[in-house]
Amino acid sequence: MQMTSGGTRTGYRTIMRVPGMPSVYLAHAVSMAGTLAAEVALSILVYQRTGSALLSAMVLTCSFLPYLLGGTVLSSIADRFPARRVLVCCDLISGACVAAMLIPGMPVPGLLGLVLVTGIVSPIFQGTRAASLARLLPPEVFPLGRSLLRTVSQVTVVTGFGLGSVLVAAVGPHWLLAADAVSFGLSAALIGLATPATSASGTSGSVVRASTEGLRLAFANRPLRRLLLLSWAVPLFSSVHDGLAIAYTVQTGVGAQLAGAIFTGYAVGTVAGELVVSHLSPVIRRRLVVPLVLISQLPAVLFFLVPPLPVAVVLVAVSGAGFAFNQGIDPLILRTTTAEHRGRLFTIQVSGLMVVQGAGIALAGLAGTYFRPSLVLCAVGLLGTVTVLLLARRALLDFR
Repeated sequence: MQMTSGGTRTGYRTIMRVPGMPSVYLAHAVSMAGTLAAEVALSILVYQRTGSALLSAMVLTCSFLPYLLGGTVLSSIADRFPARRVLVCCDLISGACVAAMLIPGMPVPGLLGLVLVTGIVSPIFQGTRAASLARLLPPEVFPLGRSLLRTVSQVTVVTGFGLGSVLVAAVGPHWLLAADAVSFGLSAALIGLATPATSASGTSGSVVRASTEGLRLAFANRPLRRLLLLSWAVPLFSSVHDGLAIAYTVQTGVGAQLAGAIFTGYAVGTVAGELVVSHLSPVIRRRLVVPLVLISQLPAVLFFLVPPLPVAVVLVAVSGAGFAFNQGIDPLILRTTTAEHRGRLFTIQVSGLMVVQGAGIALAGLAGTYFRPSLVLCAVGLLGTVTVLLLARRALLDFR
């Protein structure tokens, strides 16, 4: 727990006592679980139909590439309409797309097209959700509210992919997709009936023009630009663990099926870091930004020693804990923006985050085909350490 300026103790429990907040986070968990389970089910369904590993992998590719579109030319939707209406519509569109995947004889290109639509909707949903929290929670509590979103997301990632595979084996991909469609409907109902309403910022005119204006404002504002670059740089380098998880387990002589331990380790470390840092005061969280970004990168350097898998999992978990640096920069992001642009800003930030993670994973896989995975991890750790340190120092310099 920490104390607000008014002397009230705050934390995850206090946030959940705010009227409507339990429904906000429950809807977030349900919606995200549906998205992840749908990706697992659809990947397996495409592979069953085609026998092509490439087409099966395209499901995941199509799920993050549209972030470029949703987070750029459509980001102003997050500011144009009341948040609750946008969130409900996003869930209903995603649910309709998943339901359409159940149409008998739906061709694979059609399935991938539906995935693209849900991928375009996702950053708008996430950006709108973050902006609505900024309206519903006091500024000093907002970082904890967003931290809880990240915590719920990481827990859902671990359980969603794991349970998704188990459920596909138990009931088949079609039934799981049907359940996913229902989950989006449930999320829409929770948001529409049980979450607080917020007003729109009043954005008008062309959606594309307003979205482009949001991009211009984000990058023309030097303090904000530096904060965004820092929030993208940390996951860009940290995502290399995911891209090389299988290759590294093979290098160490254990079965590739144990690579999931690395994915789980990072998620567990992220949740632990968020929980620990959430109990600190805002002043301490800000002072910890530089140490935490360094923690997110330095463990990778030790992969030069080719640690055994249990040690590697611990190193990755420590790296994940560093992601809690966001609790120190989220208040600074609020200070550099106005309420009328926050929906666009958070949509841009979420989109950039997904794009750089996808790029990091892809580049790591490419490098891993030419060099030993341990050497790639070490080199990326060194490069990441220097990069995030410079970005963090420059970002914080604007707020001294």
